[in-house]
Amino acid sequence: MKKVIKPLLLAALMASFGCQQTSTEKTEAASETEATQSVGQSGVLDETSKPNVVQTAISSKDHTTLVAAVKAAGLVDALSNAGPFTVFAPTNAAFDKLPAGTVEGLLKPEKIDDLKNVLEYHTYVGVLKTDYMQDGQEFEMVSSGKVKITREGEKVFVNGSEIVASIETSNGIIHVVGDVLLPK
Repeated sequence: MKKVIKPLLLAALMASFGCQQTSTEKTEAASETEATQSVGQSGVLDETSKPNVVQTAISSKDHTTLVAAVKAAGLVDALSNAGPFTVFAPTNAAFDKLPAGTVEGLLKPEKIDDLKNVLEYHTYVGVLKTDYMQDGQEFEMVSSGKVKITREGEKVFVNGSEIVASIETSNGIIHVVGDVLLPK
């Protein structure tokens, strides 16, 4: 009888130990899943694809103010999604043209709705290439406000601000502009 009890006791201990490992593994897997789920599209690491709108802006030394505003408004994940998006991206110099204290004021937590409204006025859902923009066209932006396109020869303007460069991204296009577009 003692010979039967020893193997059963050993089997029970092994099963108990195995269950504890499985429980620990499940806890670790659950923690990894929760961490993955708490990160949005912007947290996806992909070093082989073309950068998206946000990644492209982050890599530009001329758009640090815009990137700070996008982060403060909580729009990083939205602009990292599949899109496609057209973003009229003001440079740091464009933000510097605003009255003193404007940018700092918009970055305050209590002004998040105003900040989002300004940033969404720079964003169109779809791809607008300058080659296809016609003089007098209007486009409704994410904020529901409209921007107006004008052309002077080869130059293209949005609300009077010249598009000085266009950069295609994996989820749309960025048009660099020299002014902050303000909703009317």
